[in-house]
Amino acid sequence: MPDHALKPLCALGGAEPVSHQIGHLRISENPGLAMASLSIRDEQDKTVATAAAKLLGFTLPEPGGLARSGDWAAFWTGPGQWMLTAPFASHEDIAGIVKTAVGAGASVTEQTDGWVRFEIEGPAVPTMLERLCNADTTCMQAGQAVRSQIEHLGSFLLCHQAGTAFSIITLRSGAASMMHALETAAKAVC
Repeated sequence: MPDHALKPLCALGGAEPVSHQIGHLRISENPGLAMASLSIRDEQDKTVATAAAKLLGFTLPEPGGLARSGDWAAFWTGPGQWMLTAPFASHEDIAGIVKTAVGAGASVTEQTDGWVRFEIEGPAVPTMLERLCNADTTCMQAGQAVRSQIEHLGSFLLCHQAGTAFSIITLRSGAASMMHALETAAKAVC
């Protein structure tokens, strides 16, 4: 038996998350969130919405919305569908926690290791993002979420603070491509 333990790696391959400061922009890999998808089954809207609100502390957001309270956040991904996030340290079994809360009225799937999340902060974030996608980031307000192609990757773009703080969530397999695109765009505007 080997004398070393297996250790998880971040999406970019390191033991620690990558973070880059480029001018006034900071781009950081964020591996600290657990993720689960929630899809309401036919004719279960009210039952699941009530159960989810009890668990999360807020109503599931409308199309284009992002909501948060305490440890929980959720953003709309499609009709009757949301992505839920919470700190990985306290919600490692996020899918199990959500499934227990909503019961048979919804399908819940573990998503944590399928995605990578990048935090982007600084005054030039909208200018940087307009080089990468067609989302109107200059008009996005805190609490908005959109699905967009960023570079060549299907992604979710979340606005936490208008003009200065966004998250990009994309497929984990595209982490290196996304980081390269973000760095290149940041260097172009700084």
